[in-house]
Amino acid sequence: REEEIRDTAYYVVVHALCKMGEMWCRKYMGTFLEILVTMVLLAAGVSARGAAVEQSPSSDAPPPTAAEACAAAADPTGKARPLNVSVFGNPLCFMVVSSDSFLEYLSRSQPVSLAVDSINAVLGRAGVPDRSLLTEDEIVLSLVATIGTLVTYFLLFGKRHVRTRNMLAEELVAAQQQVQNLEEALLKAKAQDIQSAAAAKGRNKKEVRIFMDGAFDMMHYGHMNAFRKAASLGTKLIVGINSDASITACKGAPLTNDQERLTMVSGCKFVDEVVPGCPYVMNEKYLAYIIEKFSIDYVVHGDDPCLTPDGKDVYAAAKEAGKYQSIPRTEGVSTTDIVGRMLTMTTDHHLRTDETTEDDLSVMSVTERPLCEQSKFLTTSRMVRLFSKGMKAPEKGMRVIYMDGAFDMFHAGHVSILKKAKDRGDYLIVGVHGDSLVNRVRGSNLPLMNVHERTLSLMGCRYIDDVLIDAPYRVTPEMIASLNIVEVVHGTIGDDDEEFGRHHLEERYAYPMEAGLFTKLGSPSDFNISTIMRRIQKNQERFKAKIQKKKEAEADYYNDRYGMNGKNGSKGGE
Repeated sequence: REEEIRDTAYYVVVHALCKMGEMWCRKYMGTFLEILVTMVLLAAGVSARGAAVEQSPSSDAPPPTAAEACAAAADPTGKARPLNVSVFGNPLCFMVVSSDSFLEYLSRSQPVSLAVDSINAVLGRAGVPDRSLLTEDEIVLSLVATIGTLVTYFLLFGKRHVRTRNMLAEELVAAQQQVQNLEEALLKAKAQDIQSAAAAKGRNKKEVRIFMDGAFDMMHYGHMNAFRKAASLGTKLIVGINSDASITACKGAPLTNDQERLTMVSGCKFVDEVVPGCPYVMNEKYLAYIIEKFSIDYVVHGDDPCLTPDGKDVYAAAKEAGKYQSIPRTEGVSTTDIVGRMLTMTTDHHLRTDETTEDDLSVMSVTERPLCEQSKFLTTSRMVRLFSKGMKAPEKGMRVIYMDGAFDMFHAGHVSILKKAKDRGDYLIVGVHGDSLVNRVRGSNLPLMNVHERTLSLMGCRYIDDVLIDAPYRVTPEMIASLNIVEVVHGTIGDDDEEFGRHHLEERYAYPMEAGLFTKLGSPSDFNISTIMRRIQKNQERFKAKIQKKKEAEADYYNDRYGMNGKNGSKGGE
């Protein structure tokens, strides 16, 4: 009696599960999940269609299942058990019987019948004889075999390419880190050689003065890293800035003018002295002038070729005089790359849509992801440590000033306001907002540069004492207390203020305003990211051609560097 009650309860539960699964499948996922539920139920020895407990007039017991029939055939004297037979009786027999039941169920299902009728109708109209038409069993066997093969392949090999790609990416990062370490070691050895050579000549000089020149148009952290490397070869770094006229004559008009480029270079903490108005091509006369005027020991430039439009080496005179030294180029960043990102921006980038209109002033198509994701530069902890040289914790009693923002595409307007902010205290902390925050506030295209690139740009500025990475959008009381901030400042002209207005500031600086800690500084410059965009869009065709030419030159440089055939480029890294 107990066994009968247990068996009946088992079938009632299975019947309920079957009907619930069947109803859920039909309502939400259709036939596919119904098949999956059927497979699960078959694993318990019950077919989907035969799971219902149907009482016959002559017997109170439910009809035998496929598993029970299999168990009875294997052991005629034993009583078929609902579940344990399938597990402990004869598993191989159970699998064969269950698979046959499953295939038979599929063959008789309405979706398969409709599919076979439709296919055969098409084949019949195409002239295929009746004996060659498909049957339900053939369709089901083909589908099951195909799905089984695909699933098996996916489980065994499907993620192999993902694992391989991840492994190669890790090896690439490790290799690039090793290259950076070797380059720094070579720079250190070269600096020692320079110091030894100076001592051997008996000059007893305490200073080794390095000269580096360039256009430095749209100056970025790649230029700053070049300054850092050049400065490591000596004790003083003097940087010459090519004039607008000489740049225009040799490579076309720059985006930023003499004063804007002078502001950027002067604001870099790795630079000791700036010489404006330098010619683009360093001839013998000018080389003799700078050596005498500034007591220059060596002229330094990146290891990429630097040629004039007529194919002459810009630094031929310095090389012939034995005054030339090269430094490794900062890979993964260039003005070409940054301007290329800006060319994909739209003037309505704050609208979260992929649709374009006739009024859209974009140079190229709209991008769906932030442009900072196009960056190829890999920021390592070692690079951050090298850029943080000279940064120290504030001493007790120092007046700590705080200023935050996106600081996207670090430009002359940023440098000007940061200098003014530093003048208000002894220690300036700058908070840089994360990519997701900038993207949420400014729109789908921005930021142009990721948070690591923007952090390095800020760390290279001489007016900044510390950088708060991924700073919060709102300045809180806890933040003020933790960093010992005595004043929070913000400029009157920002990259986003003209679009968000006063409400934007009141939301960000609610507590500093309430506590009387907030000051709005008059911006010394009206230069912002919109200024650059307007200049690019005004001469978009010229810049598109220039960018394409620069990309080809950079491709040639990397081909030459890594053992492939290529051509010489232009004055790279600028």
